[in-house]
Amino acid sequence: MHCVKCKAMYKRSEYQLIKRRIEEPRKFIQMVMGPRQVGKSTVVKQVLNDVNLPYQFFSADNVPASGSSWISNCWAAIRSLKEANRWDCVILVIDEIQKIANWSEVVKMEWDKDSFFDCNIKVLLLGSSRVMLERGLSESLAGRFEEIRMSHWSFSEMHDCFGFSLDQYIYYGGYPGAASLINDDDRFSQYIQSAIIDASINKDILIDSPISKPALLRQTFELGAAYSGKLLSLSKMVGSLQDAGNTSTLAGYLNLLEQSGLLCGLQKFSIDSARRKASIPKLQVFNNALKMVFNPLSFHQAVADRKAWGNIFESGIGAYLASQGFSHRFAVYYWRERDDEVDFILQKKDSIVAIEVKSNAEKRTDGLEKFKSLFSPHTALIVGDGGIPASDFLSMPIASLF
Repeated sequence: MHCVKCKAMYKRSEYQLIKRRIEEPRKFIQMVMGPRQVGKSTVVKQVLNDVNLPYQFFSADNVPASGSSWISNCWAAIRSLKEANRWDCVILVIDEIQKIANWSEVVKMEWDKDSFFDCNIKVLLLGSSRVMLERGLSESLAGRFEEIRMSHWSFSEMHDCFGFSLDQYIYYGGYPGAASLINDDDRFSQYIQSAIIDASINKDILIDSPISKPALLRQTFELGAAYSGKLLSLSKMVGSLQDAGNTSTLAGYLNLLEQSGLLCGLQKFSIDSARRKASIPKLQVFNNALKMVFNPLSFHQAVADRKAWGNIFESGIGAYLASQGFSHRFAVYYWRERDDEVDFILQKKDSIVAIEVKSNAEKRTDGLEKFKSLFSPHTALIVGDGGIPASDFLSMPIASLF
């Protein structure tokens, strides 16, 4: 395992993009968004240290949700500093911006004021709840911002920074903060539970959404994470959960969990969107660590158990595809007709990619041939036994598939 100090020095690919945008003349608000604990603040601080411009960094994490005047106070402070120091340009950074109610209206007002008075303040906003951010961006800030989407760490990043093997990445997932804890199962599990699951549910979902049964939301996540990589109908989920209400409640909860980068229900690929929406979801975590904290098998037990590893392996590939889908803006589905199935279908505009995951030689691939004959995908490939090695697939630039 590499020294964990490497994390502070390791630069993710978004570093160059953020740096380039910050060095351009003031044009748009830059919105850095992505799930918790993927390094948004770290990469922004790396950029701030390397660009030759003064800046002020504020965090809304512990500010009351009603404190929209706090944003104006941050802006007033940076305007005063700019004037007092006669800076030509200054960078304003606000972290966890979505915590503040009506944040987008205040940001719009202050940004437009700077634009009107030719005040050269460049703005970087960071946030971890997609649903709250996208609502604010679409309502108030249309035409004033650019998104920079950050996803979970890939195998290449975890390997380069922490020395993870492929099996370690599949089992432990891609959270940089947990990398130094993988030799202590209890500490690893506690970190995932408190820093990611609890924080995402309590701080990102419950704070903004009127949820009548918070315990049910948590149970929905735990059941869905345990079943990641498998099909499970909403009606079966209702039957497995206490006080579950109806399937539309669970569908709403799954949507909120997806917006927080925790868990999604992949729909069945179909040309007909109505049939897609009516399909049984294939549950999928965005990071395999979220599945493994609910799994009784240790790392060595899981790798030795071929049947169990097959599901863990497929969920790990799916987690990578789901999180890449968010940052690279493509949709992820599965496909199934009677006995024929394909694990993952990717779609970006009119381009379709079919991916079958094989963790052992027994698994049939008839479904891939059937899908190819029906839909003529741009690319069709097998990942694992008899196909592209998983380490190679996880290291490929995902855009090259389309």
